[in-house]
Amino acid sequence: MVRILMLSKWHVHAEGYAKFIAAQPDAEITCVWDEDPVRGANWAKDMGVAFEADLYKAVGREDVDAVVVDAPTTAHREVIVAAAKAGKHIFTEKALAVTLEECEAIAHAVTESGVTFCISYPHLCNPLYLLCKQLIDHKQLGAIHYLRFRNAHNGTLGGWLPPHWYDMEKSGGGAMMDLGCHPLYVAAYLLGKPGRVASVFNTTLAPAGDDNAVSVVEFENKAIAVVETSFISPFDAGCFELLGTEGAVISMGTDIKIRTKGNNQAWRAPDALPEKLPDPLRMWLDGITRGTPILFDINMALALTQLLENAYRSDETQEIVTIKK
Repeated sequence: MVRILMLSKWHVHAEGYAKFIAAQPDAEITCVWDEDPVRGANWAKDMGVAFEADLYKAVGREDVDAVVVDAPTTAHREVIVAAAKAGKHIFTEKALAVTLEECEAIAHAVTESGVTFCISYPHLCNPLYLLCKQLIDHKQLGAIHYLRFRNAHNGTLGGWLPPHWYDMEKSGGGAMMDLGCHPLYVAAYLLGKPGRVASVFNTTLAPAGDDNAVSVVEFENKAIAVVETSFISPFDAGCFELLGTEGAVISMGTDIKIRTKGNNQAWRAPDALPEKLPDPLRMWLDGITRGTPILFDINMALALTQLLENAYRSDETQEIVTIKK
């Protein structure tokens, strides 16, 4: 049985993770810590588990084997390093941190400790993106030159995001930092290493932070990705395009179509989709209990923050930013 400490209820996914853990036969929540002691104590009471107000005492508890990190993004360095030094396995919400410097400190602590680490990249479990990777790897789309991915919701417009979501000192950014993470790591998964980025981020209805944002990323193979996100889009269609010189994949909602040079170039549904991968949290638990591979590792976590940091830098400077190798 993996005994888990929930590190904060700050993130909107925290309750979902707690429910997921409760449904697993080999995991249980034994304790809660929160930077907001009242919120944390109430959550612990609701779940019938212990509450510990001191972070370092919490990660040092004997009834804790692992932690799930849902603390503010800007607190990740302190929280994750503390857990790693205490020898606890780590599952964390994205992004790993706001800056690459912070990420490198986290990576050092995680690597030194030897604990099992996983970051939440759920879109990479999706059959659509697994299909795209399969087609790219088998050279069925030719040279990939363009990707477009829009990931948005109406959290600000609908008023269902919590007020603390707009505290930039804790969140580190707005829509691109939160929702934009997903298309950014998908683009890197499919296209490789990014070379430069240009961004335009707007604050329209949100109290603070970007709520309508676009980044254009050029990868080292010269493919271009257009990443779009928003907190003010109630009618978002979840658009995705992957274009190559000999084929393409498009998706809107759950509808997936492919088109290849060898099939009269007609759009068609794929013959079959790859099997969905386990949920990242389940993947992490399997890594702890069975030693199975963790696909979403510390290197992928570093790569996302590097891309995010430069995307925000581009918006701030209104310049195209070259990403250091």
